[in-house]
Amino acid sequence: MDIQRTGSLVRPPSPMESLEKQLSCPICLEMFTKPVVILPCQHNLCRGCASDLYDSRNPYRFSGGVFRCPTCRFEVVLDRHGVHGLQRNLLVENIIDIYKQQQEGGGGSGVGGSTETPLKPKDSKEPMCQEHEEEKINIYCVTCQMPTCSMCKVFGQHKDCEVSPLAGVYQVQKGELSNAIDTLVAGNGRLQALLNQMEDTCQAVQDNAQRAKQSLGERFDLLYAVLEERKGLLLEQIGKEQDEKVTALRALAQHYSERLQAGSELTDTAVRALEQSGAAEFLLASKGLITQTKDTAKISLGEERPEPGFEKMDHFTLSTEHVEAVLAKMDFGMVEDDAFEDVEGDEEEEE
Repeated sequence: MDIQRTGSLVRPPSPMESLEKQLSCPICLEMFTKPVVILPCQHNLCRGCASDLYDSRNPYRFSGGVFRCPTCRFEVVLDRHGVHGLQRNLLVENIIDIYKQQQEGGGGSGVGGSTETPLKPKDSKEPMCQEHEEEKINIYCVTCQMPTCSMCKVFGQHKDCEVSPLAGVYQVQKGELSNAIDTLVAGNGRLQALLNQMEDTCQAVQDNAQRAKQSLGERFDLLYAVLEERKGLLLEQIGKEQDEKVTALRALAQHYSERLQAGSELTDTAVRALEQSGAAEFLLASKGLITQTKDTAKISLGEERPEPGFEKMDHFTLSTEHVEAVLAKMDFGMVEDDAFEDVEGDEEEEE
């Protein structure tokens, strides 16, 4: 017996149901709540759900963190701004707005004339009015800038105020806060860039200062070396003249010592001659002694002597005032010629 199939047992999903599925968050399984963020793997999440997932994986959040996409398990790496650093998917948000408008307007008939069931919002505990405990807060007082209930508008303190539907004000202010957060995140990014620039500049200043200190030390070491070398040459000149004068004086002193020795011996001989008692014997020796004694006395009077001031070393006096003035005025960026001109100008003013 042939069995004829007259229809499918399962009704295929309608276009609106397919769209509803595409607009559902994989975490909360409800329609995306704006703002909607797009991950690097191109999947979308409610930013609130993404924040909850991010916080559960990264409780400290001091320097960024990671979490995995709930759809494809792609590892998402975030910076220190967390989920607020992710890009918003404005296209999905616009589609959600259009979908909600269709649902609220009763449009969008499915296959076979069935009416689409609108998505249920997320369960939330609505606050109650403090003055009217049985009334839910369902309107927003534009004048007082606060949410209230219908009874407060009709009979209460907001009866003369301008009010607006709570949902509309909620969406507007939520969007404003989201935009403000985005602006704040962007501003924080600019401040972080400035801080990084300041850190890099501080490091560059320290590095350049260290190089300048090293260069300055090398320049002064060179000056010390030049001064030490010049000092050695001048000390060598003084020592050379000192040795020459001392050698000449000691040679002359040796000569005088020899003359003194000879004069002393001649004096002793003459004294002994005077002590002889015989006239003939004295006269035989006295003539030569008298002549020799007179000649020796004349030579002693005419001996070579050092010139006056021979011992002085005043000509080795070094005048360093000019150089000291140049060194005292030495500064960064000053050319040596300019330094000497400044010193000469100061000396002329003193004169």
